[in-house]
Amino acid sequence: MSTDLSPSAAAATMTRRAALQRAAVLLGAALTPSIWQGALRAQTAPAAGPGAAPRYLSPGQFAAVGAVAERILPRTDTPGALDVGVPAFVDRMVGEFITPAEKTTLLAGLAGLDQTARAAHAKAFADLAAAQQDALLTRIAGESQNKSRTFFHLIRELTIVGYFTSEPVGKNVLHYDPVPGRYDGCIPLSDVGNRSWTK
Repeated sequence: MSTDLSPSAAAATMTRRAALQRAAVLLGAALTPSIWQGALRAQTAPAAGPGAAPRYLSPGQFAAVGAVAERILPRTDTPGALDVGVPAFVDRMVGEFITPAEKTTLLAGLAGLDQTARAAHAKAFADLAAAQQDALLTRIAGESQNKSRTFFHLIRELTIVGYFTSEPVGKNVLHYDPVPGRYDGCIPLSDVGNRSWTK
């Protein structure tokens, strides 16, 4: 593995690693190697606006990914998954980084999601109301319990990793709070409230 990183590239890599570690904590599990390596190597995806075109997914699959991602991480007082380009991140991961087995699981899951949505509501998943999308995702999440590497696990992992490694979230949402903090060895007593704890 090459270690030829400029100081700025090294800093970006460390920042991305820290974001990946936070994402793993949120997932409550270790990230799969393909997603870990893909997230470290992939450049930040541009925000996927209404006119964004996928490179590897079909337009229907891309719309479904966007709808699922936005239900997992909706816009609140912070940007949502769509705002930071999670669908574009997932599209690139599908085309360049995840394993063939993961790709098969993801694409079959997206097809099944749309099929279930059409059977229940005569619409594609991306066209359903938020409450209908939530109900379907809750059902799929329930069916995924006590199983490993299902569609729900994979799309959730990709969404969270894509979100927390995006540039807008890294710059505006995540805040680095060093613990135990900076050490200042010799400062005036007045800077610490005129208290000496060693008397």
